[in-house]
Amino acid sequence: QVQLVESGGGLVQPGGSLRLSCAASGSIFRLNAMGWYRQAPGNQRELVATITSRGSTNYADSVKGRFTISRDNAKNTLYLQMNNLKPEDTAVYYCNGYRYYGPVERVEREDYWGQGTQVTVSS
Repeated sequence: QVQLVESGGGLVQPGGSLRLSCAASGSIFRLNAMGWYRQAPGNQRELVATITSRGSTNYADSVKGRFTISRDNAKNTLYLQMNNLKPEDTAVYYCNGYRYYGPVERVEREDYWGQGTQVTVSS
C-alpha cells in the first residue's frame, strides 16, 4: 500500500505562484511513476504532470512552461511548482502514484490517490 498526503494549496491572485507537496509513505519503491491531476467543478479529473521513477516528465499542454514537477527521493516527496497561475487553474489538485503489474500479455495498473488540495486563483 501507498499513502499520499498533499499540502500547499490555497488562494492566490492571477499571475501568482504556489508550490504543492505530496508526502508519500508505504511501498513507494513499487511505483512506476507519480503525478498530479486536477478536477474543477463540473469537469472530469485531468492529468497535469507526471514524473517517472527515472525522472522523465510529462505535462499537459495547458501548463507547459508554467508548472514544474519534481521529486525528492530522500524525502519521499513529490512537488508541483506552479507559476503564472490563471483563473482556469482553479481546481482540486490530487497527488497520484501508480504501478503496473501482472504478466506482459495482461498488464494492469494500480493507482493510489491523495485526498486533494484546493487551489483557487482569483483576484
